[in-house]
Amino acid sequence: MRQLVELWKEGRTRFTNQLANIKPEDLPKKLGGSPNSAGFLIRHVAEVELLFAKNVFGNLEVKVDAQTLKAGRDTGEWTDLDSLIALVQEAGIQLQKAIENQSDWESIIETKEFGKKTKAEALGRITTHTAYHAGQLALVLKYGV
Repeated sequence: MRQLVELWKEGRTRFTNQLANIKPEDLPKKLGGSPNSAGFLIRHVAEVELLFAKNVFGNLEVKVDAQTLKAGRDTGEWTDLDSLIALVQEAGIQLQKAIENQSDWESIIETKEFGKKTKAEALGRITTHTAYHAGQLALVLKYGV
């Protein structure tokens, strides 16, 4: 189990290592015609991690209000750096707990978003989802206006 947690945590550093250098003025930045700001991307990653912790891995302690998914687009409201960082930290704590509480990685879960997957495949999916958006965030922070 420890190895899976370490694998997930290492993959997540592509996202979390960027957060120490973000300033409030970076949050509204976008890249070219991209629809998503840095603040939106940060909020979205945390929300999806919380959703996986709760709905995929069964951590029922999780409370999540998936604002970015409900809005379906960047509304420009995700500009409070402290609250975004706090949400990312909470998502990390809750997803780690959820991963640590798994025992049958071959059991199948099903969601409307990605169909049927083993829990192991779902772990791969959330890890790559975070890394994918971490790449977008890095580009927005480097080149965005």
